[in-house]
Amino acid sequence: MRALVTGSEGFIGRHLCSELTENGYEVIRCDINGQADERVDITDMGSVTAVLDRYRPEVLINLAGQANVGLSWKQPQRTVLLNTVGFINVLEAVREIGGGGRGCAMGSSEEDGALRERGGNVTEDTLLSPMNPYSISKQTQEQFAQLYVKNYGLDVCTVRQFNLAGAGQPQGFMVADFAFGIAAVEAGRQEYVSVGNLESARDFTHVRDACRALRLTAEKGRTGEVYNICSGRAYKAAEILDKLRALASVPIEVREDPSRMRPSDPPVICGSHDKLTADTGWEPRLGIDDIVADALGYWRGIV
Repeated sequence: MRALVTGSEGFIGRHLCSELTENGYEVIRCDINGQADERVDITDMGSVTAVLDRYRPEVLINLAGQANVGLSWKQPQRTVLLNTVGFINVLEAVREIGGGGRGCAMGSSEEDGALRERGGNVTEDTLLSPMNPYSISKQTQEQFAQLYVKNYGLDVCTVRQFNLAGAGQPQGFMVADFAFGIAAVEAGRQEYVSVGNLESARDFTHVRDACRALRLTAEKGRTGEVYNICSGRAYKAAEILDKLRALASVPIEVREDPSRMRPSDPPVICGSHDKLTADTGWEPRLGIDDIVADALGYWRGIV
């Protein structure tokens, strides 16, 4: 079975390629950066069509794009270009070459938006209300997937990824920022760890569990359906920080940074993976302790 992964050299992409290889796939790694098998710019329709026509994969998983919410406010045009227009290019390329493989697109729980009291049990049927350029680009991507399924008969399904973390995640995400800060204090590079709102609770999945969910969705998911990838359990930021501090080799001072505060953050966001489990058999295997240990171990090796 041949699988082609766009965005293969990113955080999720590297783990996904390992997951696919370990399960017997021939993996074609495609990215604009790094040591990919093919250099592919998804904003270039010709580039996308050429590589799909060359390899004709049975499975195509699109991870290419811009995944940082904060950056999407600074670069809304580029965010939409990469996440939405780039994905349309992938769909059009599949349609143009007459490809009959399974496509899987990466959405985000950010699409759910301002959940307020509904944040404790988010299903795929929860009313979407995207609140930033990134989440709007992802919801639009999802709508185009549905459009191409219904009008052109493409075999595509979409996942909505909740928070994830693990080894290799760059800074700009909560667990990675905490882990980097602690590793930097241990190494004597900084005196304290800066934090924002520690009371908000989020649902975290280990990146390796998430990649297994992606593989199983590609293998067993139903065409046109959307699946949450989540653990089904939420932890406050303070709990995650405490777990990391307990692993530290030195005392860790913590200071609040007003610039990191988001007063409008929903108090809790926790997803339901019941639909994914029913259709694919997936269940999370790795918990929050595995996540923080892997993240801290990674950053100790970098710092």
